[in-house]
Amino acid sequence: MEKRNISVTIIILSLINAVIIALVMFLLAYYKNYPINIDFILFSLFIAFLGSFFVIYFYYYEVVNKRVVDLSEKIRTTFLSKDIPLKQNLLEEADGLAQLDERVNQLIDIREKERMQFENLDSYRKEYLGNVSHELKTPIFNVQGYIDTLINGGINDPEINMDYLKRADKSIDRIINIIDDLETITQLESGEMHLEMEKFDITNLCKDIYSQLELNAAKTNISLLLTKKYDKPIYVIADKFRIRQVLVNLITNSIKYGKENGKTTINISNYNDDVIIEVSDNGMGIEEKHLPRLFERFYRIDKGRSREQGGTGLGLAIVKHILEAHKKSIHVESVVGKGTKFTFSLKATT
Repeated sequence: MEKRNISVTIIILSLINAVIIALVMFLLAYYKNYPINIDFILFSLFIAFLGSFFVIYFYYYEVVNKRVVDLSEKIRTTFLSKDIPLKQNLLEEADGLAQLDERVNQLIDIREKERMQFENLDSYRKEYLGNVSHELKTPIFNVQGYIDTLINGGINDPEINMDYLKRADKSIDRIINIIDDLETITQLESGEMHLEMEKFDITNLCKDIYSQLELNAAKTNISLLLTKKYDKPIYVIADKFRIRQVLVNLITNSIKYGKENGKTTINISNYNDDVIIEVSDNGMGIEEKHLPRLFERFYRIDKGRSREQGGTGLGLAIVKHILEAHKKSIHVESVVGKGTKFTFSLKATT
């Protein structure tokens, strides 16, 4: 309620009170057969109005309004401490009801958002636990099947014994990779992982990673390219090992979902105090509906194909958390059938 509305309300109440008092005096004079003096009644009406106005005004602003303002401030300090104090607290007389109304509305909005977050978190927790269980269960069952076959005579069959042992070893590696990735994300989220910040040449790191992944890309004739020669170094301040993880994950994904005879390109550019890194491809692309969830743990666009290629489903989640640990973020753009581009930045240095 605005302050002018409060003042109007006080005037109306005072006027009603004055009219009642004047009416009572008129009725008393009438029934007692006293001479009725209109001037006296009007004067009494005026005095009653002034007296009522000051009494109600004082009571509201000195008693009720102060209590309401105190309650409003208590709500702010307890539940809304991060909010900027209202201007009228500093520049003009506080309207307690208006403040309280705003605080209560803010509190309702916050509680509604928290309720929705808890519902989403509960749903996410169930989905996450189900994904962890499924991701681990598949290779564990594979290992169990291979070992069971070997125990029941397969160990003596030279055509399958080494093959099954190699398959079991591959499944165990997959389990270890999942556990290692989960541990990495947990450390990043909890802040337990300390970043080793150092100065290094990001262009040299990209060239080194390209050399490392060249054989994987060659299997589907995917070309790994830089948009320029980058003869001069471009220095950044970051954890080199973790940024290597980021780039390896992005480039590996690009190779996995790229098209045969396609290409993966890295573009590096300076922008103010940042270095912008873009990893793009001309592969299959990603539908828009998947983009908001792309960096969630175990979220897969094509679940069957992802598992066949041995991914843990945690690569992009790790990318996101590593960059957040660097106080940076990652952005993705994609068009189905045309390709995908991931963009992130690092702090530049000379």
